[in-house]
Amino acid sequence: MVGKPRVAIVYGGKSAEYEVSLQTAYSVINAINKEKYEVIPVHITNAGRWLEGKPVAGHLEYKEQLLLDENRVATSSNEWLTPSTITSAKSKPDVVFPLLHGPNGEDGTVQGLFELLDVAYVGSGVSGSAVAMDKVLMKDIFKAHNIPQVTYMSVTKYEWHQDQHGVMDAIHSAIGFPCFVKPANLGSSIGISKSNHADDLMKSMKLAFLYDEKVVIEAAVDAREIEMGVIGNDAIEVSVAGEIIADSSFYDYEAKYKDGHTSLIIPAKLAEKTLTEVQTLAMKAFKALNCSGLSRVDCFVRKSDQKVFVNEVNTMPGFTPHSMFPLLWKNTGLEYSALIDRLIRLGIERHQERSLISYRVE
Repeated sequence: MVGKPRVAIVYGGKSAEYEVSLQTAYSVINAINKEKYEVIPVHITNAGRWLEGKPVAGHLEYKEQLLLDENRVATSSNEWLTPSTITSAKSKPDVVFPLLHGPNGEDGTVQGLFELLDVAYVGSGVSGSAVAMDKVLMKDIFKAHNIPQVTYMSVTKYEWHQDQHGVMDAIHSAIGFPCFVKPANLGSSIGISKSNHADDLMKSMKLAFLYDEKVVIEAAVDAREIEMGVIGNDAIEVSVAGEIIADSSFYDYEAKYKDGHTSLIIPAKLAEKTLTEVQTLAMKAFKALNCSGLSRVDCFVRKSDQKVFVNEVNTMPGFTPHSMFPLLWKNTGLEYSALIDRLIRLGIERHQERSLISYRVE
């Protein structure tokens, strides 16, 4: 590696979480140490076009500066996206920081591309990204590892169209009301709704199926929402715990990104025993899903008896300075810019470790 390491910041993407990704990239590009790294913006448009910009040396005034010239197609202007020319490509980055949320970015797809290109990247690998993105697979793995979670079931769009009334009866019997209906492969609470009775449930199922071909239905519990950050590859660390207190009945997309009425309490006020339990389960869930680099682990602590349930693992959590994940690490002693630097180093270290694997039979 000669000169400053080249860091490609990849953002946007064909996802309902496109705008969230854009905001995250704006924050990261402005905070990254440009004395240490050469920062290359790579914008994936909503149509799926890869556009590479010039190195960013200064401060971006507004996020719209990340909407790059449509003529700067990455596959032609910079050959590192083409496997056949990867060895000679002068513009190949030393590491990619994929700030992509949801399908086509957080689900193992671009991670597989980077593996094929033999490029280091920040975050979980193909398997960890894929299973954490699919809430049904994730919950099935939690079940296999005896990680406590609320009662759940899944339904495919095919099953729903074949027998809607039968599915409704099955949900009523197995889950009951109130319950939450979620697209299996989406984040930022997009497409999620709470159902208090059968009429709600019908609407919730139709909404969730707008965003995915598989949905998960979960029993609602009266609980505190507790989150932790986990970073590392083989050796992992967990942050302090934070609590979300939302005005709405649940922490939906509006509450996360628009209304400003949600409070984040960091550190969360938990009994020592409960804190130890949620942090231990956060690390167990991270390992069970084969995650690496970073994740935010979300838990419920039931108010009636303090029982802990793991809700989900997010392998690319919201990453603006005001998002929960960076705030958790700030309160643990790792500032935003230093956190970015740490994650880049973890991505490079993981790639170096994997490069030692032999693919030949001696």
